[in-house]
Amino acid sequence: MAGDTGSDTTTAAADGPPATNGTDSSTAILRVESGKRVRASVVLVVVFGLLSALYFSMFPSLSEEMEALEQAFPAFFFDLFGIEALHTIEGFIAAEIYSFFWVILVGIYFAYVGAGLIAADIDDRKMDLTLSNPVSRESVVLQKIAALWVPLVVLNVGVATIVYVGALIIGESFNPVALTMVHLLSIPYLLVCAGIGFVLSTVVDRPRTARAAALTLVFVLWLVDAVSGLDPDFEWIGAVTPSRYYDETAILVREEYAFGDAAVLLVGFLVLVGLSLLLFTRRDI
Repeated sequence: MAGDTGSDTTTAAADGPPATNGTDSSTAILRVESGKRVRASVVLVVVFGLLSALYFSMFPSLSEEMEALEQAFPAFFFDLFGIEALHTIEGFIAAEIYSFFWVILVGIYFAYVGAGLIAADIDDRKMDLTLSNPVSRESVVLQKIAALWVPLVVLNVGVATIVYVGALIIGESFNPVALTMVHLLSIPYLLVCAGIGFVLSTVVDRPRTARAAALTLVFVLWLVDAVSGLDPDFEWIGAVTPSRYYDETAILVREEYAFGDAAVLLVGFLVLVGLSLLLFTRRDI
């Protein structure tokens, strides 16, 4: 009996949040989940740094040819990706880094992370251990979502710094306010992507399935927004897509800050969190 108890205690310490009393127990999941997010966030910043170095090294030689390039490509191509003023550093970086890598790939990353937060713990039985501690299901959901502060801070601060310094190195500069806003206003968008994944995580048992569904859904929503925007008659369809409410090119190139759209995304995120709470508290694990 003594040997079995010791084994269980060791397993609990290794696999789940520490079973402590007082203030520590109320934030144990948040601390554990936050720690898990650090490495991947740093790796993504390094990848963005390498990509940014490549694009910044290309811009001085390509900037003079960009106006001719804009005339050579059909207009729908630029409308599809929200490309504008490629001959300026703002338009070039908005197109090469933010329109694709930030909106699509980082959005997919947050959906992927959100989709594994609950499903992964259920699949490997860690959720049973977590719920055996004095913690409510609502607290589990809220602490796991709150742990997304790590990639949000690391990616936004890291990439913004890289872009600003990179522009200075090649003799260009960004409006620091516009660069700050393109990152701040992306936070509600990224949270919605994470929320989509989190809802799937509460209803799908297998993390691989939940993650695949989440990243596919985020990409399809972006595609629906991009394609529907090409025809005024079908533009209304994109109103249900999160990317419709975040325009990185308008922020960087035209310095237009759509706070109302950001508010819509925040409301959408809160709705997704509420739905996740409802689904997780009612499901049988």
